[in-house]
Amino acid sequence: MPPTATAQTSQRRRKTSSARRDEEAPIIPILARKVREVEAKAQRGKLGPTNRVKFQVIAFLVREERARVKGDAAITDAVRAELLKRLDGVATILAKTAARDTSLIQLLEVDQATSPVARRMRRDWLLESGAELPPDELIITDVPKVAAPVVPAALAERQVVPPQVVSRREANPFLAPDLGFRIPKETPRRRLDGWELMGPLYKAFEMGAGGASASMELPPVPEFDRVSPKNLEVMPHQSRFLEAVRHGHRSFLLADEPGLGKTAESVLAASVAGAYPLLAVVPNVVKMNWAREVERWTPQRRATVIHGDGEDIDAFADVFIVNYEVLDRHLSWLGDIGLKGMVVDEAHFIKNLSSQRSQNVLALAARIREQVRNPLLLALTGTPLINDVEDFDAIWRFLGWTTGEKPGPVLMERLDATGLTPADKAFYPEARDAVISMGIVRRKKKDVAADLPDKLIADLPVELDDEFGRSIRQAERELGERLAARYRRIIDARGDRGLAPGEVDADIVRLVAQNELDESKAAGTGSENVFTMVRKIGQAKALLAADYAVQLQRSVGKVVFFAKHIDVMDQAEAHFAAAGLKTVSLRGDQAATARQQAIDAFNNDPEVGIAVCSLTAAGVGVNMQASSNVVLAELSWTAAEQTQAIDRVHRIGQDEPVTAWRIIAAHTIDTKIAELIDSKQGLAARALDGEAVDPQSSDSVQLSALMHLTRRALGD
Repeated sequence: MPPTATAQTSQRRRKTSSARRDEEAPIIPILARKVREVEAKAQRGKLGPTNRVKFQVIAFLVREERARVKGDAAITDAVRAELLKRLDGVATILAKTAARDTSLIQLLEVDQATSPVARRMRRDWLLESGAELPPDELIITDVPKVAAPVVPAALAERQVVPPQVVSRREANPFLAPDLGFRIPKETPRRRLDGWELMGPLYKAFEMGAGGASASMELPPVPEFDRVSPKNLEVMPHQSRFLEAVRHGHRSFLLADEPGLGKTAESVLAASVAGAYPLLAVVPNVVKMNWAREVERWTPQRRATVIHGDGEDIDAFADVFIVNYEVLDRHLSWLGDIGLKGMVVDEAHFIKNLSSQRSQNVLALAARIREQVRNPLLLALTGTPLINDVEDFDAIWRFLGWTTGEKPGPVLMERLDATGLTPADKAFYPEARDAVISMGIVRRKKKDVAADLPDKLIADLPVELDDEFGRSIRQAERELGERLAARYRRIIDARGDRGLAPGEVDADIVRLVAQNELDESKAAGTGSENVFTMVRKIGQAKALLAADYAVQLQRSVGKVVFFAKHIDVMDQAEAHFAAAGLKTVSLRGDQAATARQQAIDAFNNDPEVGIAVCSLTAAGVGVNMQASSNVVLAELSWTAAEQTQAIDRVHRIGQDEPVTAWRIIAAHTIDTKIAELIDSKQGLAARALDGEAVDPQSSDSVQLSALMHLTRRALGD
């Protein structure tokens, strides 16, 4: 027989043997495919809710299938050994995934895979494998959720009730009834009820849309401006948004690029909707600006800012403005005062669902939805996606579009109306459109403010050629060698497993980097790690960056100087004072009134030449358009933070081209961090703006930087 015929016969035998084994355990190929999907997602960052459930179900089905294979007397010993080996392969991938994200380990407890979502996923996979299930496993109903209290037990003792709130209650002890509110009828079963949908919804955005922007269809610009107070005028893009509110739409993810006037739009939307009392949850740095915007755009309404325990608030105000940090002590009375609307400014702050900040916001929103039919709910953020498309999760929950486990009734109805399922390729663009129609509004500066000048990011490499600079480079080399040594120990312990000479195992590199990152976060500043190294680089660059800012100010006028650490800001301010420049400072420990005074002085006082700003405290909600030049003395860990900082200057009202000067320490990890930050810009462009951008890793900049150091030390 010719050799080719022999090869073909052997191949047919292998396929027949594999098919026979799959007939003995048809669930195994499905588990193998699913675990690879989870592994691929984990390699790009921590798993989101959908893939965490998938991880659980795979683990429990592996356990069930292993027990079945071991106890099935009809299976030969050879087939049993082969099936157990394949199950061990799936289990090995699960273990490697859990090593990257140790929070997954707790999901393997026996009582963890009992949620309706997990049971539906298990059922669907078993049915796909051809298994026959008993009737009680075919129909899975959601267990009615007990409404979570607005105030969790851990925060009960911290609750305060300002005296003015007591006066308001005594003046009107009864909330005005919402006559339009009706108890919803039982939701009918829908065609998609049996499908796991959150993963496909995220995937629909992750895939992008081939040029289509993620923005709902808005009404045309009205003929008359009915909302602007005297001497003010809304822009056309703002007017179209307000028309959507006038037409009855009440929940929005307002994701316009920074600088397009989202605060004014929100204030006016509350007026159009009559959504008073209104609660605005905002970063501390912009509390006073929010009060000013309420007074400016809706002078007939009263705003009050909640500081500390709220002793000085006006409880009879129309708009309550509170920062994230003190919201926890005001949950009780805010939940009972009859709020008709809620705005969450810089909504990406709530993306971490395990944080108390996020839980407070979601609990209050749920309380408002219980009390009011169709309340006004606005999530404002120019950067809704930081590392992963599942950053949408908390925002969608706040708006009531999803529960986290499944779409809400309205979104489910729109998905059902497509007539498609996640098994259909056409489902994904339709699903994306369905979510967008719920209220995503995304406009880019170049589209709505054509006269807004260009924005340029210019990198300025500087040499750290003193003793301090040399010690930084030495510390960087030592860290790389430490990581490389860990890698080699793991490889030596397990064997190279077929690695080619000089080849590096990417999974082990990631594991080593993740362990170092976790240890660094736990150690803080007590040991030499990536965080302390980057801080030292910032200190070493401080005077070089400050000197450049001085020269820049003398040639172009006002400059905004951003730094991440207080000691870098201190060095810069001392240098500016020595140069005879008048400056203002925006820091996290300032009172809101002092911060606003500093902003006003920078914008209005010609003697003030430089604003020295904290990258975290002044990077959001601040208007500093009196300048068109920004100096970034230290790099951020996220692309979003850098964008927010630059857009304090590049916003409506700016009539000069904006340049951001990034000071980068040459021949250090600083250069790699700048490169990584730039690579992260693709996520929002793909998911929200529909641009055809190659998917980038969702690893954090810190993790990617450590992997870079490891590979470099290994000579890769």
